[in-house]
Amino acid sequence: MNLDELKKRREANILKHKQKKKAYYLKAKLSKENENSSKPKVIDYEKELFSGSSIDFASKMQEIAKKQKLHIESREDIIIQKMQEYKDKKQDYYNTNKKQRLQYDKEYRESKKEDLKAYRKEYYRKNKEKILARQKEARQIKKEEDK
Repeated sequence: MNLDELKKRREANILKHKQKKKAYYLKAKLSKENENSSKPKVIDYEKELFSGSSIDFASKMQEIAKKQKLHIESREDIIIQKMQEYKDKKQDYYNTNKKQRLQYDKEYRESKKEDLKAYRKEYYRKNKEKILARQKEARQIKKEEDK
């Protein structure tokens, strides 16, 4: 693959990504509007938590903590499974596209190396006098120390 083809492919992928992102946000916006249109359930926390003695409050808090813990534990297996699937998928992708990735990485490093050379050349051209003045000053200080 040459550089132009990679650039075109990258642009196409960016456009696809933007379209997907826009569709996602529009869908989320519509679902949010639908949720807002239906009346939300109002919870009276004072009535629910403080109705009765402090023993009820403590037991309610323990119940809430248990529910949260159970929810997290139930999600833990799903999350670990998804992470493992992603890791396997990524490994398969790297194995199947190893040559293409290495070629692209090599081209990328070469282009960055050329950019860095150009930057350094421009930097030293612009700051030549400053650099020479610093070197001269350093030599003079060293000379004075030797005396």
